[in-house]
Amino acid sequence: MNKKQLVVGSTVVLVLAGGLVGHDANAAKKKQVLAVGSTALQPLASQAAEMYGEKHPGVSVVVQGGGSGAGLSQVGKGGVTIGNSDIFASQKDGVDAKKLTDHKVAVVGIAPVVNKDVPVKSLTKEQLRDIFTGKITNWKDVGGKDEDIVLVNRAQGSGTRFTFEHDVLDGESAKTSQEQDDNGAVQKIVSTTPGAISYLAFSYTTGPNAKGIKTVAIDKVKPTDKNVASNKWQIWAYEHMYTTKKTDKNTKSYIKFVQSKAMKSTIKKLGYIPVSDMKVTKNADGDVKKN
Repeated sequence: MNKKQLVVGSTVVLVLAGGLVGHDANAAKKKQVLAVGSTALQPLASQAAEMYGEKHPGVSVVVQGGGSGAGLSQVGKGGVTIGNSDIFASQKDGVDAKKLTDHKVAVVGIAPVVNKDVPVKSLTKEQLRDIFTGKITNWKDVGGKDEDIVLVNRAQGSGTRFTFEHDVLDGESAKTSQEQDDNGAVQKIVSTTPGAISYLAFSYTTGPNAKGIKTVAIDKVKPTDKNVASNKWQIWAYEHMYTTKKTDKNTKSYIKFVQSKAMKSTIKKLGYIPVSDMKVTKNADGDVKKN
């Protein structure tokens, strides 16, 4: 699990010559919002937490990863105030979705990514499925060079993995391969492993940490925000922040801030699509309808 976490408005500690010389006496009085789960949503949730903390210094917002499954399980048990998820709660076994409230805060596209040394620019959906189910094991079989394909998968419980397997593999499980707990780890491994392929949320396919990877089109359709909004690019999911039916006012306030018009430009900048930009809707069964 990616242990990175962002604490907004947290205690300030000064250490001089190895000694503790001061602290924020009001830290213990601050109200805390704890959001755990999807690493695909983590960059947005963390940025929003920082911005929210600047406006609400009396509230500490902590954002952690762990995967969608962990977020849904923990919020359902009351262990956290927000369960961040790339999937609907009803899609997670062992979670009673009726006891939770769904707050959709954005849409995330998911794209196949390869190491920059792989010359393949587009795959058919069938080729992509055959790669991840182990039927195709060399890049030469899909127009690339004679090089073994190295599969990198997300761990069980990942919402990104659930969406990819649902939308690309028709629900079939990917071939057993190395598994990583978060998008950041996948990004790093694919960028440094010749012949590697995996899949990432759009928010992890750009920026300085993504220099060693490139996205792959499917049936010559490119993974872009515009194509997601029209469902021309079909691998996408809502980013959910789940809470219990009765949650505290600070949690409600933070989620409302994430959903506000003021966050729309930040949502786009970080590689997500605002829900209001979508020309289609998708339900938990994967059925898509035009707005």
